[in-house]
Amino acid sequence: MLRRLHKDQPASFAFTPANLAWAKGQISKYPEGRQASAIIPLLWRAQEQEGWLSRPAIEHVADMLGMAYIRALEVATFYFMFQLQPVGSVAHIQICGTTSCMICGAEDLIAVCKELIAKTPHTLSVDGKFSWEEVECLGACSNAPMAQIGKDYYEDLTADGLRKLVARFSGGEVPRPGPQNGRFASEPLSGPTSLTVAAADRNPHNASVQLAVDIGDTVKRIDGTEVPLTMPWLGKGGGADLG
Repeated sequence: MLRRLHKDQPASFAFTPANLAWAKGQISKYPEGRQASAIIPLLWRAQEQEGWLSRPAIEHVADMLGMAYIRALEVATFYFMFQLQPVGSVAHIQICGTTSCMICGAEDLIAVCKELIAKTPHTLSVDGKFSWEEVECLGACSNAPMAQIGKDYYEDLTADGLRKLVARFSGGEVPRPGPQNGRFASEPLSGPTSLTVAAADRNPHNASVQLAVDIGDTVKRIDGTEVPLTMPWLGKGGGADLG
């Protein structure tokens, strides 16, 4: 797939003060002369701040790392995790279209995206709230079909279920991620056959869903003032070291 920068670009980019402090902390992890090793986390934070990677953002990161612009562009255009065009202001929906999901109904989910968002991927909905794309395997094959919405997995989806999710996101809600058919994790639909734990003796959600619920950042833009993603146990205002 050909990946190019979007035709419409903002005039400039700058990290928020908190994100700048975080970025400098990432750079400090590498020895002198190896700062370019921080390229992926810095590009990722720029995308988390703005929703997508613009040319000014890529070049800003390159300047911070002392890299030639073409080297930063090579990274940004190589990895599909980087969005090179504006995404929906509420959510960008990534539908897994690889074998398990395809067999279990991914094409129905894509049809919903075409119906509710836009006929083509990487295109903003009329209200600007949503965008979508089909992606390669996201590794949740036992819960197919599924989609990554923002930072979270929504699994065991149906076309009607995805319609309802889009409506809830549009209304300002953040639906609980994870299995959408009542499963706790990836156990058989008939229930677990081993490592059985009574519902009363376990967390309300499986580990990844519980973490997503506890952090609560999901589809939000990251300005650096949120609960640190790698240290959620510190909590808001917990004095986390941004480095």
